[in-house]
Amino acid sequence: MMASMTSDDRAAWEAEYAEARLRDVDFETMSGIPVDPIHGPGPYPGQYPYTRGIHASMYRSRLWTMRMFAGFGTAHDTNLRFKDILANGGTGLSTAFDMPTLMGRDSDHEWSVGEVGKAGVAIDTVDDMRDLFADIDLGEVSTSMTINGPAAIVMAMYVAVAEANGVPRSKLAGTIQNDVLKEYQAQKEYIFAPRPSMRLVTDMMRFTAAEMPRWNPVSISGYHIREAGSTAAQELAFTLANGFAYVEAAVASGLPIDDFAPRLSFFFNSHLDFFEEIGKYRAARRIWAQWMKERYGATNERSLLMRFHTQTAGVSLTAQQPEINIARVAIQALAGVLGGTQSLHTDSYDEAHALPSEKAARIALRTQQIIAHETGVTNVADPLGGSAYVEWMTDEMEKRAEEVFEHLLELGDGSMLEGVYEGIENGYFVGEIADSAYRFERSVNSGRRIIVGVNDFTDGDDADGSNLLYIDAGVEQEQLGRLGAVRQNRDSDLVARCLDSLAADAAEPDVNLMPGFIDAVEAHATEGEIVSTLEGVFGTYTEKAIV
Repeated sequence: MMASMTSDDRAAWEAEYAEARLRDVDFETMSGIPVDPIHGPGPYPGQYPYTRGIHASMYRSRLWTMRMFAGFGTAHDTNLRFKDILANGGTGLSTAFDMPTLMGRDSDHEWSVGEVGKAGVAIDTVDDMRDLFADIDLGEVSTSMTINGPAAIVMAMYVAVAEANGVPRSKLAGTIQNDVLKEYQAQKEYIFAPRPSMRLVTDMMRFTAAEMPRWNPVSISGYHIREAGSTAAQELAFTLANGFAYVEAAVASGLPIDDFAPRLSFFFNSHLDFFEEIGKYRAARRIWAQWMKERYGATNERSLLMRFHTQTAGVSLTAQQPEINIARVAIQALAGVLGGTQSLHTDSYDEAHALPSEKAARIALRTQQIIAHETGVTNVADPLGGSAYVEWMTDEMEKRAEEVFEHLLELGDGSMLEGVYEGIENGYFVGEIADSAYRFERSVNSGRRIIVGVNDFTDGDDADGSNLLYIDAGVEQEQLGRLGAVRQNRDSDLVARCLDSLAADAAEPDVNLMPGFIDAVEAHATEGEIVSTLEGVFGTYTEKAIV
């Protein structure tokens, strides 16, 4: 019950809880036992430092956003999948782009051969973005886009399409990942060196702070750090260090902290060590709130609230006996919910073989719906709070993260931004992740760590391939035809003027490039042409060999 609360804490919590708009459900067990909204010791959900959740009522008021990740083939192909997700109860869209788009290359670039539409949707021009969201009301649907190096260009396309459809940029809600620091640490989809790349990030932060109040301009991502082989503690520490680096960069660019910090968001992995994951999320909220208040001087409460998206661990999915991935995903998703996530993506069971089939994607969404509506875990905010093990794990996660922060601050002479830059350049992040990945693989290969279906319990059926999603080779030819038609029908002189103007602006550090990107994409400049223009000013980045 709520008897463990002090009178002052209880009064403060009850006042915030009373303001929440609760869902029209019965908060009781299957046996009909009424369930109080909070149990265990304070501070309570919605109270600093938010270890137990950022809202007093948590899922009693509103469920997390069920944001399914999708993208393959042409924009038209993915548009159909988006509509299927929405028709089946999805409440947010998350876009996966193909490798050429992620690397800032057009579909007709020599590097793109064989990759067009394979690992995500191909987006070359604003025309593709228009088709991607055809017949979807961008003023009503929250959209997430997972792209980093050329994120500002893709964001410009999204704004241009919305406004052409009568939706002002001020009404757009969603997130673009735009977390370029983790690219150098883990995912490696960078284009420019860290410092000019950071300029693009802060330009978007300044632009959205002024003109897009409902948009999250950076989703600081631990997901890819974890997928590359880090531990949960490293994922936590490296992600928050990157977050603090973005804060310092934005402040240095002239933005007051409370003008942008409320719109920062995070993206975490949910792996299979159930309680470790829950402790990671709880520690992340606490660390973020404390650092934002005590180190960076944020005074707006919303600047202290860590809002995060969770995705189940793609790297944990096995090609062997793929149906058992459904159980893995359910456990990981439950950890995300018990950890207090604001949105969730559940992986499809067939992703170790191919992009998700329609059936597998629907099962993944239904998994979230079962957790939300059948298990009762949404009746209580932070239901595991007060557990000796969970509280110890939370403290241990925080302790290990603070040790990493101390090291990075030492590297940066007191600046987290400079410490992160130095950690990228001297191979610290890459080395730490590689060592962790190596230790994990040794434990699997030796049999000390069991992976069901891989190194034990191997009797079972593998995928027969008949229901997998395959991207036909004709997709690339179709996309090349679309791109060629755009090039032929546009005003080439206008495109050239826009690109020349962008080059001039890029050479001036104080000029925000977002308006120029919007002008260029509206003129039907391609993503690759805009990236090439920036490369002429910023150069490109090659990772140093670390011995």
